[in-house]
Amino acid sequence: MKQIQLPCNKERTNMICSICPKARLHRQSFPLSHNRASHIFELIHVDIWGAYKCATHDGYKYFLTIVDDHSRATWVHLLSSKSNAFPILQSFIALVKNQFNVSVKTIRPDNGMEFQDNTALHFYAEHEILHQKSCVDTPQ
Repeated sequence: MKQIQLPCNKERTNMICSICPKARLHRQSFPLSHNRASHIFELIHVDIWGAYKCATHDGYKYFLTIVDDHSRATWVHLLSSKSNAFPILQSFIALVKNQFNVSVKTIRPDNGMEFQDNTALHFYAEHEILHQKSCVDTPQ
C-alpha cells in the first residue's frame, strides 16, 4: 500500500495501485480450462519440439508429441528432421483406427507448417478430420 501526497499538501490517503502488481508480471497467467473432449481421440494436440544442439546417437534432434485431449495420454516420437513429422502423424491416425476402432475427429497443431501444407490439408479432408490452429507457445 502506498501513501500518496496530493498537490497542495492537503492530506495523505492510502491507495492501492492496480497497475503495480501487473507491471511486475512477465506475462499474464492462462486461465484454467475445464473444456475437454468427451471421447478419446475426439481431439488430439500435436507439437514438434527442437532442434537441439546435441543429437542422439541415431541422429535425432526433434521430437513429435501427440496428446489425446480426453485421456491426456501422450505419445512421443523422435525425429531426425521436421519433414518426418506428418508421415508419423498419418501412421498414428491409422494406428488409432486399427487398435481402438475410433477415428480422430480434430487435430490441433500449433501452426507448424508441417501440418498445414497441401498434402496435410488433403489428408484431413479425405479422412474428415477437422484441422484447428492454436496460438504458438500457449498451453493446450
